[in-house]
Amino acid sequence: MGFIGWIVLGLIAGAIAKAIKPGEQGGGWIATLLLGIVGAVLGGWIGSAIFGVGINEFWDLSTWLLAIGGALIVLVIWGLLTRKRA
Repeated sequence: MGFIGWIVLGLIAGAIAKAIKPGEQGGGWIATLLLGIVGAVLGGWIGSAIFGVGINEFWDLSTWLLAIGGALIVLVIWGLLTRKRA
């Protein structure tokens, strides 16, 4: 998968992750893009380390599930780091 594929996958995975976990995470679409790309990479690494499945094909279901799962993990961590202390 090329560079543009990673950007598109990260943007969509980040948007889906924000839709799954709504709330005050902060950041706009650029943060969503970056968190989604980092999440896709993290999901691919976790998938290859645990399940032996990586992010290979853009239209593969496992690619999307790993990318969205990784984006959710990154989004939760981002929310914990950026939440306001009351």
